Parts: sequence; structure tokens; C-alpha cells
Amino acid sequence: MARRAVAINLGLGAAVAALCLLPLWAVARAAVGPGALSAADWQAIRFTIWQAFLSAVFSVGLAIPVARALARRSFPGRGLLISLLGAPFLLPVLVAVLGILTIFGRGGLLNSGLAALGLPPFSIYGLHGVVLAHVFFNLPLAVRLILQGWQSIPAERVRLARSLRAPQFRVLEWPMLREVVPGALVLIFLVCLTSFAVAITLGGGPRATTLELAIYQAVLFDFDLARAARLALVQYGLCAVAAGVAGLIARPASFGAGLGRSIALGGGSRLFDGVAIGLMAVFLLLPLGAVLVRGAMGLSSLPATVWASALVSVTVALGAVAMVLLIAVPMALLGGRIGRGLALAVPLASSSLVLGAGAFLLLRGLVRPQDAALGVTMVANTLMALPFALRILSPAADQARAEYDRLAAALRLPILARLWIVYLPRMRRQIGFAAGLTAAMAMGDLGAIVFFAAEGQATLPLLMQRLLGAYRTEAAAGVGLVLVILSFGLFWLFDQWGRGNAAT
Repeated sequence: MARRAVAINLGLGAAVAALCLLPLWAVARAAVGPGALSAADWQAIRFTIWQAFLSAVFSVGLAIPVARALARRSFPGRGLLISLLGAPFLLPVLVAVLGILTIFGRGGLLNSGLAALGLPPFSIYGLHGVVLAHVFFNLPLAVRLILQGWQSIPAERVRLARSLRAPQFRVLEWPMLREVVPGALVLIFLVCLTSFAVAITLGGGPRATTLELAIYQAVLFDFDLARAARLALVQYGLCAVAAGVAGLIARPASFGAGLGRSIALGGGSRLFDGVAIGLMAVFLLLPLGAVLVRGAMGLSSLPATVWASALVSVTVALGAVAMVLLIAVPMALLGGRIGRGLALAVPLASSSLVLGAGAFLLLRGLVRPQDAALGVTMVANTLMALPFALRILSPAADQARAEYDRLAAALRLPILARLWIVYLPRMRRQIGFAAGLTAAMAMGDLGAIVFFAAEGQATLPLLMQRLLGAYRTEAAAGVGLVLVILSFGLFWLFDQWGRGNAAT
């Protein structure tokens, strides 16, 4: 029985890997032929790596003092602020970029202030704009990862260090940072390698083009499929190396069992901690507030196609949720490290845009692109969300099996009865969270759909990108607000469903 479960899980993992690698095979096949990487291609490779490196270093470097301050200080609203750190992860990328433009753009608040002081304006476009946007998205993620490390230091070790008058930073905090920071750096570097929506809005031009943007331009503007394929292979190779390194060094902090309680670390300057937390809150909340205000003002300029695009986006999101749960729940329950490992690692080395480019090459001549738009976009979003869903579901599934497998076997419950009576009620909270996260990620994705959507098939992010390209920023802001409401609404609905009457 156990061997059959492991075999089924291995089959599911292999199927997931095949779905990721089949488009890559199509890309590799198209790359065979005359031609090599041009100087512009090498520039795109260098820019992609450099911006990802800078984004990771700045995000983690700025997160360390903020996380340390949050670990040491208790103040009203601390819990709400930590909860808000999850907002950029759920926020559609283009919407967040619009909020950043409202603050740091040509006519934004920053440049208005600089003009009032008689200082030269700040340009958001180029390398620094791409890095700034990536720091906005990844600083909260880095803070949460590092704060978790600080809170994992057992309280009795802190008390012991104090009683021995040992240097607290050297004996407790520095070992934790050495454990947590490299994993956070590589994870954020990997996320920033696949930057497309940020690059197409704030980058562009020969000196600020990422690999994903170069692939998009090669397919849609130059129709140079061989060049797009070569770039996609390079992109896949870089992501595979980064994902492999992340898998090797991103491990949980090992501070022993302890009591598992977190305590506020003593010492340090209250002023420094307050400034660190205050600056981070302003940097995070100003663009979020700008999204809401500017979006409300743009509701009167909404294009007529917005509701059709909303229906497409919701359909894609719900389809991705259904597919993710159909794959992730059985994989989490069946056990088997190799199957899970394939489903966790291979999609992380892919990107929605590269999957879309490969699918475009595979289906070219077989079906019209618009006929495959919804299906390909759903599958691409499923693959992108699957590693996150598996990481959320697997611990709960392992715990439910460890606690109830023997009892279920003693009662001779058939498989379906075990699923409905024993496992699913105990995984309901995690299933709701995974479904909400998948829905939010799919709603905000601007990847595979760009190769397939015909007029009237655009998702909300694609409609927003087209409006921004046509300089209709007010209408784009209104579409962005609709996108935010639907994304957070779906996340909230699924998450609340999971929390309601959860058995754990």
C-alpha cells in the first residue's frame, strides 16, 4: 500500500516535471540552427543577473535592522504591521508598480517635493527603478523570513546569555543570521531573475532589458523564435542553478527544541529601531495608499472591456485553484520525497513567460493561439503556484497521517472515507490558504497570456499593461483597483472558508 502511494506520488511529480520540461524541449528545438547570442542578448543576461543581485542585497540588507527592531520592540499595531508585510506578495505586480510610479514617478510626490526645493528631478526608469520596485516587493518577504529566525531563538537561551553576561549578538543573533540570510538572498535573487512586469514598465531600452523582456520582444515584435528560444534556455539555466543553490542552503534554523517561545530581545537604541520600523512602514504603505486613491479616481475612466477581462481573470484563477488542489492535496497526503521534490523544484526553475513561449512553439500550426489562451494560462499559473501550495499543505498532511493513520486502519476506513472524515477536515485551514494564495497569484500574473490573448481575451493585468502602454494611466489605475479588489476578495473568501470550522 505504502509502496503504491509512493509510486503514484512519483508519477504525479514526474507529470508536473514533464509539463514544465516539454515547453523547454520545444524551446530547445527551436534554438537549434544558425545564430548565436548577440551583444544585446549578453547585455540582457548581464542586466538580469545584476538587477537580481542588487535587489536581493538591498532587500535583505535593509530587512535585517527592521526585523531586529520588530523582534525587540512591542508597540500598538505591531501585529497589524507584520500582517501588512504579506500584502505586496498578494498585490498584482503591475498594480504595485503603478503605486510606485505615483510616489516616485515623473509627476509623483517625490519629484513634486524635489521641485519645491529647487532640486533636479528623480527618474524612476532604468536599473534603479527596477531595483526599487523589487525591493518594494521583496523587503517585506525578507523581513518576515529574518524575523522568523529571530523569533525562533528559544527564550531560555536568551536568559542564559544574559545571566552569563555573554555578548548576545555574537552567541545568539549572528549564528541565526548566518543560517537564515543566505537562503533569503538566494530566494529573492531567484524571484527577481524572472522579472517581467516590472521590467516592461520601469526598464526597457537596450541598457535595462531583462531576459524575460527580451524573450517577449523577440516573439511579439521581431518574431525571431530562434533568438527567443536561446534566451529562454539561458533563463531556464540561470533559474535552475539559483533554485538548486536555494534548495541546498535554504534550511530551517537549527536552534534546538527549546520552549519554542519568542521573547523581545533587550538592548539597542529605541530611536534607531523606531526610525527603521517607521521608514519601512512609510516605504510600504505610501504606494499601497496611492493605489487605492488613484484607483478610486480612475474608476470613472474604466474601459468598456474591463468586466470581460475581469471574467477571464477570475475564470483563469479559479481554474488554477482547482488544478493546484487536485494535484497538491494528493501529493501532500501520499508521501514520497522524490515525487514531492520534483513538483517543488522543477516549476521553481521555470517562469510563466518561458512556459508560455514554449507552449506557443508547441501549439503553433496546431491550434489558433486564442483558442489555447485560457487553457495554457491556467496550466502555467498552476505550475507557478504548485510549489507554494505543496509547502503549505505538506506539514499538515504529514501531521494528520502520523496522528490518525493507525486509527483509520483499525477502523478499516476505505480511502475516500479517510479523505473526507480524517484528512481534509484537518487540512482545511491550509487548503483554504493555499487556494487563496493560488487565486491571488493567478489573478496578478502577466506571463503566458501575452502570447495567446486575442482582442477581448485579455486578463486584467494584460488590459492594464495595454492601457499603460497607451498612456491611459487613469484608466489603468481604475483597472488596477478592480484587480486588487478581486484578488484580495478571492484570497479572503478562500482563506475564510479554510478558517471556518477547521479541525486544527
